[in-house]
Amino acid sequence: MFLKGKSAIVTGSTSGIGLDIAKALAGEGAQVMINGFGDAAAIEKERAALAEASGAKALYDAADMSKPEAITAMAARAEAEFGAVDIIVNNAGIQHVAPIEDFPPEKFEAIIAINMSAAWYLARAVVPGMKARKWGRIISTASAHSLVASPNKSAYVMAKHGIAGLAKTIALEVATHGVTVNAISPGYVWTPLVEHQIPDTMKTRGLTREQVINDVLLDAQPTKEFVTSEQVAALALYLCRDEAKSITGTNLSIDGGWTAQ
Repeated sequence: MFLKGKSAIVTGSTSGIGLDIAKALAGEGAQVMINGFGDAAAIEKERAALAEASGAKALYDAADMSKPEAITAMAARAEAEFGAVDIIVNNAGIQHVAPIEDFPPEKFEAIIAINMSAAWYLARAVVPGMKARKWGRIISTASAHSLVASPNKSAYVMAKHGIAGLAKTIALEVATHGVTVNAISPGYVWTPLVEHQIPDTMKTRGLTREQVINDVLLDAQPTKEFVTSEQVAALALYLCRDEAKSITGTNLSIDGGWTAQ
């Protein structure tokens, strides 16, 4: 358990990629704080399972990632209850699909706040402690859309490009302090976020569900397979290892060859 004694916050982690990352960290002994929305009983079940897996403390915080003050308070709580925050994984995200002229401004603002700005606020809160302890890992879930674009996703593509730039910038600021900062850019992963955008894409493009899956989503990935959340979690876990301490300021693709085209 190479993360025994370390503590992590994983945002957007009550399901999907975030939850699998939390499980991977806990499996190596880390104290983990999960965050997100969902059924209270289901979340408590996952929290308890994380504590059992790690043999350490596991917490849940319901902070709304669109609210800077809630993000700062969550970080302060983790610091107080864990004693430190050594790892953060910025994973919270939402999506909306529409042409720019039909894109509701409130949806745009929410996507930018949750998918991009939240990562800045959380990093800002934990970097001082990481620098003081001379060790830290900041990982953000970006997307293939941090590198390439798709129509009708202006806010999401904008936010994910921002996440990639943020990782590069903070990496340079903390390079001599034992802190690494990286983005992971998955292709399409079968998660609730992907599943929920299928109806919007069906409506926007006039396609069936099967056509959206095969001709829109998997069309981009030469492997013709969805990336799994466990694969993303394994990459995040590797970035926490000492062997990865020279990997910083990078945007690591895990997209079935999408961005190789």
